Amino acid sequence: MPKQSREGNGIRIAIVGSEFNYDITTVMIDRAREEIDFLGATVGPVVKTPGVYDMPVAVRALMERKDVDAVVTLGAVIEGETHHDEVIMNQAARKLTDLSVEFGKPLGLGISGPGETRLQAQDRIENAAGAVRSVVKMVRRLHEIRSG
Repeated sequence: MPKQSREGNGIRIAIVGSEFNYDITTVMIDRAREEIDFLGATVGPVVKTPGVYDMPVAVRALMERKDVDAVVTLGAVIEGETHHDEVIMNQAARKLTDLSVEFGKPLGLGISGPGETRLQAQDRIENAAGAVRSVVKMVRRLHEIRSG
């Protein structure tokens, strides 16, 4: 087992995961938890939403909390017979970005899609760990900026 990093010491990360495509997102949530632990950060609240489109409301509530330094969103937006997947991803990503800027807290976009197959979504489960690493780096960099 790799040696644990201390890069995330003192950082509390909340996770918001979609229940849609649960066979994939459950593994993503587990992978995010592993990466948070590996980096020495703390897992904050873990919230499950019905789908990716529902995430912004939960993310807003988490970002309002003083005990949450960053939020990681996890989901898989798989292509269907229509362009619904594009609408879902475009709207959710835009609103999640707006919330990150509004609250000044990093948000890790660990949502794969749109336009992917189920197999491609499974291949992108590791994106969950990447989203965690991204928010840890941003929390540290924002702290440096704010403390001068």
